[in-house]
Amino acid sequence: MAKEKKANNIHEISVKIEGKEWEDALTKAFEKANKNAKIDGFRPGKAPRHIFEKKYGKESLYMDAVDLVLQDKYTKVIEDSKLEPVVQPKVDIKSIDENGVELIFVITTKPEVKLGKYKDLGIKKDVVKVTKKEVEERLEELQKQYAEIVVKDGAIEEGDTAIIDFDGYLDGVQFEGGKGENYPLGIGSHTFIPGFEEQLVGMKSEEEKDINVTFPEDYPAENLKGKEVVFKVKVHEVKTKVLPELDEEFFLDLGMDDVKNKEELLNKLEEEIKAHKEYDAENRHVDEALEMVAKETEVDIPVEFVDAEVERMFNQFEQNIAMQGLKVDQYCEFLKTDIETIKNQMREEAEKRVKYRFVLEQIAEVEKIEISDDEANAEAEEMAKRYEMTTEELLKAFGGLDMIKYDLQMKKAIEIITK
Repeated sequence: MAKEKKANNIHEISVKIEGKEWEDALTKAFEKANKNAKIDGFRPGKAPRHIFEKKYGKESLYMDAVDLVLQDKYTKVIEDSKLEPVVQPKVDIKSIDENGVELIFVITTKPEVKLGKYKDLGIKKDVVKVTKKEVEERLEELQKQYAEIVVKDGAIEEGDTAIIDFDGYLDGVQFEGGKGENYPLGIGSHTFIPGFEEQLVGMKSEEEKDINVTFPEDYPAENLKGKEVVFKVKVHEVKTKVLPELDEEFFLDLGMDDVKNKEELLNKLEEEIKAHKEYDAENRHVDEALEMVAKETEVDIPVEFVDAEVERMFNQFEQNIAMQGLKVDQYCEFLKTDIETIKNQMREEAEKRVKYRFVLEQIAEVEKIEISDDEANAEAEEMAKRYEMTTEELLKAFGGLDMIKYDLQMKKAIEIITK
């Protein structure tokens, strides 16, 4: 027998299991546990139940018995209540003894969403423009990426790399961590103490010089904070970048087989910059619209939804830093933080994402947005081509056709609020 107690979208359903049903569950639990029981005078599985219970106690069978009936009871609760859980349900044991057990299923369903204004919001997308300077700067970036590093005879200039030995002294005494040999220092990288790199400019290969600098007040080493020091520096070699010619070899390196000259390259770069700006502008437009609609929407967001979103965000974070060769514990140690702090920092964004999802789902429901199998299959085929996968591989990775339908529903809901 089930009794329901409801509070908003949290449903507590009480279920009692007693009599023969509970006794059968205890018997099965005993048969399972007895197979591995070690009882003097009996082979495993052969001890009578009263002997088993005398040694281990009747209570030892209770949780196994609950496990045996739990799934069937949960399935029946869902069927009878017609509820649609949106997160993994919780199960509490209210009471349990040899006569029976009372279970409390805590089922969370979608909360009520009261939409405010979501059409004709008056938000305009930014007009995208690409300047000649932006294109030239992008070309220069690409040339620098493919530049050849060569040794030069002249003096060190901004942008060069100097191969140096350095030895630091504080009040005439060498200090720990202030020595390096054959160190490649990019001039303009600002990786050394302020003023160090600037004093290398003009030096040549095999030249030596004393460089005077002052450590910043916020420097980590206490003994060096705000202190004036001297670095004895010797330049071994000066290297500079030689930018590639704008020829077919360079175009091929860029993967632009269809580009034949500088003008075509500049046009291609302009298209790429514009596409990137259009993408950013579209995202800003959508975010502004969602933020406006969300402010006008009333919904009590279940903490379970936010917890689940935080976990998703954290898993993505783990994958991202793993691609950089880091583990979470290494990251935490480096930044003097912990996993709980990282998750708490994600919480505000997680709440926003969950609310946006509720908003879009409610709009899809109100506007009766439905996606046919044909639409979803066509989208899956298009996505598969884009990602160079088979449709079957795409559907498996994406979570099936229903997830494609859901994604299309959300996109159509977004189109409504951004019109």
